[in-house]
Amino acid sequence: MPVVPWPQRLASLQAIRHFDTQGRIAVNHDSDGFSAGLRWQQNDDQASIDLSAPLGFGAAHIQQTDSILRVTTAKGITLDNDAANDELRQSLGFDPPLKSLRYWVVGASAPGSPSRTVLDEQQRLTHLEQDGWQVDYGGYLLVNRHIWLPQTLTATRESLKVKVVIHDWQLYSILGE
Repeated sequence: MPVVPWPQRLASLQAIRHFDTQGRIAVNHDSDGFSAGLRWQQNDDQASIDLSAPLGFGAAHIQQTDSILRVTTAKGITLDNDAANDELRQSLGFDPPLKSLRYWVVGASAPGSPSRTVLDEQQRLTHLEQDGWQVDYGGYLLVNRHIWLPQTLTATRESLKVKVVIHDWQLYSILGE
């Protein structure tokens, strides 16, 4: 497979509008932490994220658009915008960078914000610094036989560490690559 130069690859990754991924997420903050199953569905600018703890001992459903953040807790309580953001901050122990994470998860920097990148010989991200976060990529999966997408990524900020391991990617539209 030919190597695609980074500027072209970045534009292609940022143009991915529809995906569905499943995996695991682990969060460690100081001495606290948790892990959960992860399902992320992205449909244009609408994200639907499900976090599920082992044996059903906790879950959350997160919906996000450019203007709305909605969280449904394991207890079935639905919160919007500021209340939803407060719930995420309290439950997770940090403000998740959901708008940037949508791009980070596909192996790209978020548009509109300065970043510093380190690439491998295949022009894939190995390290990204953006918005105070450092994101390291540990491996890639070949998806749809023509695009490399992250299998693991670890985002750190101060004493916070968020690790995502992706088991399955489904792409519904790919532009450029």
